[in-house]
Amino acid sequence: MNPIELLRLQLDFAHQVVEGTMSDVTPEQAHWMPPGIATPLGASYAHVVLSEDLVVNGMLRQGAPLMATSWAGRTGLSEPMPMPGPEWVGYAGWNRRVQVDLPAMKEYAQAVYVSTNEYLSGLTPEDLDTPVDLTGLGFGPSTVGWVLSALLIGHVNNIAGEISCLKGLQGAKGYPF
Repeated sequence: MNPIELLRLQLDFAHQVVEGTMSDVTPEQAHWMPPGIATPLGASYAHVVLSEDLVVNGMLRQGAPLMATSWAGRTGLSEPMPMPGPEWVGYAGWNRRVQVDLPAMKEYAQAVYVSTNEYLSGLTPEDLDTPVDLTGLGFGPSTVGWVLSALLIGHVNNIAGEISCLKGLQGAKGYPF
Protein backbone atom coordinates (compact mmCIF):
# COMPACT_ATOMS: atom_id res chain seq x y z
CA MET A 1 0.00 0.00 0.00
CA ASN A 2 1.36 3.41 -0.89
CA PRO A 3 0.99 6.46 1.38
CA ILE A 4 -1.84 7.98 -0.68
CA GLU A 5 -3.88 4.78 -0.39
CA LEU A 6 -3.26 4.79 3.37
CA LEU A 7 -4.37 8.42 3.73
CA ARG A 8 -7.51 7.68 1.69
CA LEU A 9 -8.36 4.68 3.90
CA GLN A 10 -7.81 6.71 7.07
CA LEU A 11 -9.89 9.62 5.84
CA ASP A 12 -12.68 7.36 4.63
CA PHE A 13 -12.85 5.77 8.09
CA ALA A 14 -12.77 9.18 9.79
CA HIS A 15 -15.68 10.32 7.59
CA GLN A 16 -17.61 7.14 8.40
CA VAL A 17 -17.13 7.74 12.13
CA VAL A 18 -18.16 11.39 12.10
CA GLU A 19 -21.15 10.74 9.82
CA GLY A 20 -22.17 7.68 11.85
CA THR A 21 -21.93 9.73 15.03
CA MET A 22 -24.10 12.44 13.45
CA SER A 23 -26.61 10.02 11.89
CA ASP A 24 -29.21 10.20 14.65
CA VAL A 25 -28.59 13.73 15.94
CA THR A 26 -31.74 15.79 16.30
CA PRO A 27 -31.90 19.56 15.81
CA GLU A 28 -32.40 19.92 19.56
CA GLN A 29 -29.22 17.92 20.26
CA ALA A 30 -27.31 19.84 17.60
CA HIS A 31 -28.13 23.19 19.18
CA TRP A 32 -27.98 22.18 22.86
CA MET A 33 -25.79 24.69 24.65
CA PRO A 34 -23.17 22.86 26.72
CA PRO A 35 -21.96 24.45 29.94
CA GLY A 36 -18.88 26.62 30.01
CA ILE A 37 -17.42 27.59 26.66
CA ALA A 38 -17.80 24.24 24.86
CA THR A 39 -19.10 24.29 21.30
CA PRO A 40 -22.58 22.90 20.54
CA LEU A 41 -22.26 19.74 18.46
CA GLY A 42 -23.99 21.20 15.39
CA ALA A 43 -21.38 23.95 15.23
CA SER A 44 -18.62 21.37 15.74
CA TYR A 45 -19.92 19.32 12.82
CA ALA A 46 -20.22 22.43 10.63
CA HIS A 47 -16.71 23.50 11.63
CA VAL A 48 -15.11 20.19 10.65
CA VAL A 49 -16.86 20.04 7.27
CA LEU A 50 -16.14 23.70 6.46
CA SER A 51 -12.52 23.24 7.54
CA GLU A 52 -12.06 20.27 5.20
CA ASP A 53 -13.45 22.31 2.33
CA LEU A 54 -11.10 25.20 3.17
CA VAL A 55 -8.03 22.96 3.60
CA VAL A 56 -8.52 20.89 0.47
CA ASN A 57 -10.14 23.26 -1.99
CA GLY A 58 -8.69 26.51 -0.68
CA MET A 59 -5.25 25.73 0.71
CA LEU A 60 -4.13 22.62 -1.16
CA ARG A 61 -5.89 23.13 -4.49
CA GLN A 62 -5.40 26.89 -4.22
CA GLY A 63 -8.89 27.55 -5.45
CA ALA A 64 -12.21 28.61 -4.02
CA PRO A 65 -13.88 26.29 -1.53
CA LEU A 66 -17.21 24.70 -2.44
CA MET A 67 -18.93 26.88 0.18
CA ALA A 68 -18.02 29.92 -1.93
CA THR A 69 -18.85 28.40 -5.33
CA SER A 70 -21.22 25.53 -6.14
CA TRP A 71 -22.47 25.35 -2.53
CA ALA A 72 -22.71 29.08 -1.81
CA GLY A 73 -25.81 29.73 0.30
CA ARG A 74 -26.62 26.01 0.53
CA THR A 75 -24.39 24.74 3.37
CA GLY A 76 -27.19 24.90 5.94
CA LEU A 77 -25.63 27.60 8.12
CA SER A 78 -27.40 30.65 9.48
CA GLU A 79 -24.14 32.61 9.02
CA PRO A 80 -20.68 31.89 7.61
CA MET A 81 -17.91 30.61 9.84
CA PRO A 82 -15.16 33.15 10.59
CA MET A 83 -11.98 32.36 8.70
CA PRO A 84 -9.15 30.68 10.61
CA GLY A 85 -6.03 32.57 11.57
CA PRO A 86 -3.65 32.99 14.48
CA GLU A 87 -6.32 34.55 16.71
CA TRP A 88 -9.43 33.29 14.90
CA VAL A 89 -11.34 36.41 15.80
CA GLY A 90 -15.06 35.83 16.06
CA TYR A 91 -15.11 32.02 16.25
CA ALA A 92 -15.93 31.92 19.95
CA GLY A 93 -19.16 33.82 19.36
CA TRP A 94 -20.05 32.13 16.08
CA ASN A 95 -19.81 28.62 17.50
CA ARG A 96 -22.44 29.35 20.15
CA ARG A 97 -24.69 31.42 17.88
CA VAL A 98 -24.79 29.60 14.53
CA GLN A 99 -27.84 27.53 13.61
CA VAL A 100 -27.25 24.44 11.48
CA ASP A 101 -29.78 22.86 9.12
CA LEU A 102 -28.54 19.29 9.54
CA PRO A 103 -29.91 17.78 6.30
CA ALA A 104 -28.40 20.61 4.24
CA MET A 105 -25.06 20.40 6.10
CA LYS A 106 -24.94 16.62 5.58
CA GLU A 107 -25.50 17.08 1.82
CA TYR A 108 -22.75 19.67 1.70
CA ALA A 109 -20.48 17.33 3.69
CA GLN A 110 -20.94 14.60 1.08
CA ALA A 111 -19.95 17.02 -1.67
CA VAL A 112 -16.86 18.04 0.32
CA TYR A 113 -15.89 14.38 0.81
CA VAL A 114 -16.22 13.71 -2.93
CA SER A 115 -14.07 16.74 -3.69
CA THR A 116 -11.44 15.61 -1.17
CA ASN A 117 -11.39 12.12 -2.65
CA GLU A 118 -10.92 13.58 -6.13
CA TYR A 119 -7.99 15.64 -4.84
CA LEU A 120 -6.38 12.63 -3.16
CA SER A 121 -6.87 10.53 -6.31
CA GLY A 122 -4.65 12.94 -8.23
CA LEU A 123 -1.76 12.89 -5.75
CA THR A 124 1.46 10.91 -5.98
CA PRO A 125 3.49 9.86 -2.94
CA GLU A 126 6.06 12.50 -3.90
CA ASP A 127 3.38 15.22 -3.68
CA LEU A 128 3.19 14.62 0.08
CA ASP A 129 6.59 16.33 0.46
CA THR A 130 5.40 19.55 -1.23
CA PRO A 131 6.00 22.48 1.13
CA VAL A 132 3.03 24.34 2.59
CA ASP A 133 3.49 27.54 4.57
CA LEU A 134 1.15 27.47 7.55
CA THR A 135 2.67 30.48 9.28
CA GLY A 136 -0.60 32.39 8.89
CA LEU A 137 -2.34 29.66 10.91
CA GLY A 138 0.33 29.58 13.57
CA PHE A 139 1.95 26.29 12.51
CA GLY A 140 4.92 27.47 10.41
CA PRO A 141 6.41 25.62 7.43
CA SER A 142 4.98 22.17 6.74
CA THR A 143 4.16 19.71 3.95
CA VAL A 144 1.08 18.47 2.11
CA GLY A 145 1.48 15.14 3.92
CA TRP A 146 1.36 16.80 7.33
CA VAL A 147 -1.65 18.91 6.35
CA LEU A 148 -3.55 15.80 5.21
CA SER A 149 -2.58 13.80 8.27
CA ALA A 150 -2.99 16.41 11.00
CA LEU A 151 -5.27 19.18 9.72
CA LEU A 152 -7.58 16.85 7.85
CA ILE A 153 -7.66 13.28 9.19
CA GLY A 154 -6.67 14.13 12.75
CA HIS A 155 -9.14 17.00 12.86
CA VAL A 156 -12.07 14.89 11.64
CA ASN A 157 -11.26 12.25 14.27
CA ASN A 158 -10.90 14.85 17.03
CA ILE A 159 -14.22 16.50 16.22
CA ALA A 160 -15.99 13.12 16.01
CA GLY A 161 -14.85 12.56 19.60
CA GLU A 162 -16.16 15.95 20.67
CA ILE A 163 -19.52 15.27 19.04
CA SER A 164 -19.69 11.84 20.68
CA CYS A 165 -19.02 13.40 24.08
CA LEU A 166 -21.64 16.12 23.55
CA LYS A 167 -24.20 13.47 22.65
CA GLY A 168 -23.30 11.52 25.78
CA LEU A 169 -23.75 14.60 27.94
CA GLN A 170 -27.29 14.76 26.57
CA GLY A 171 -27.97 11.11 27.42
CA ALA A 172 -27.58 9.79 23.87
CA LYS A 173 -25.22 7.19 22.48
CA GLY A 174 -22.11 8.83 21.07
CA TYR A 175 -20.12 6.82 18.55
CA PRO A 176 -22.06 4.55 16.17
CA PHE A 177 -20.21 1.41 17.28
